[in-house]
Amino acid sequence: MSYQAHRILLVDDDRRLAGMLATYLHQHGVQVDAAETCEAALQRLKSGAPYVVIVLDLMLPDGDGLDLCRRIRTLGQPLSAIPIVMLTAKGDPLDRVIGLELGADDYMPKPFEPRELLARLRAVLRRPPLVSERPALILGDVRLDRDARRVAIRGAEVDLTSRQFELLMTLAEAAGRVLSREHLMDVICGEALDASDRSIDVQIGRLRAALGDDPRKPRYIATVRGVGYCFRRPGAIESIDG
Repeated sequence: MSYQAHRILLVDDDRRLAGMLATYLHQHGVQVDAAETCEAALQRLKSGAPYVVIVLDLMLPDGDGLDLCRRIRTLGQPLSAIPIVMLTAKGDPLDRVIGLELGADDYMPKPFEPRELLARLRAVLRRPPLVSERPALILGDVRLDRDARRVAIRGAEVDLTSRQFELLMTLAEAAGRVLSREHLMDVICGEALDASDRSIDVQIGRLRAALGDDPRKPRYIATVRGVGYCFRRPGAIESIDG
């Protein structure tokens, strides 16, 4: 995969780390812009720079990375849809869960190898090959536009993160079939799911909330206890209209 012209925003007050990552990632075609505070990060985002990923530290001088993640997810499109990879020196698994609940797309504990971050960026940025006029997928009142990466319910656009869109598309394209938690984790994260890892459940919960889907009486995503999840198939049709 080519990373030419890809630009990421690194939000971390560790200048040594920022310099090391900028040098390493530049060798792989990734430009790194650094911000040391929450406010500096927001200013860069609002400047209109075409960031493809935000790498966000949990601890910042003027605030909490989790709070900044929450603020970014409320900025509106297209800023709210930029994938976020969170960094933290904390070892508490709860931090990971909270980060995912607030809209982070991936999570890395410090210290880490730069090449591991590069691999995570590749996973986040992985996209299916573009083809012209790919049909939208319509499942009842849900419309998924593959090329524009947009979702609408009864004509109203739904604001999803990059990972939420990938998760929804994976479920929708297999509508009517049960997909295991392990399979879903592998598809959207490129990694195996530990038996005690509830990350995919957190992602499903956030996706349901975005869709307005009541988990007790799901209209779209059903839980198959002990197995995984299934997108209900109300009678899917392929549409080629724009």
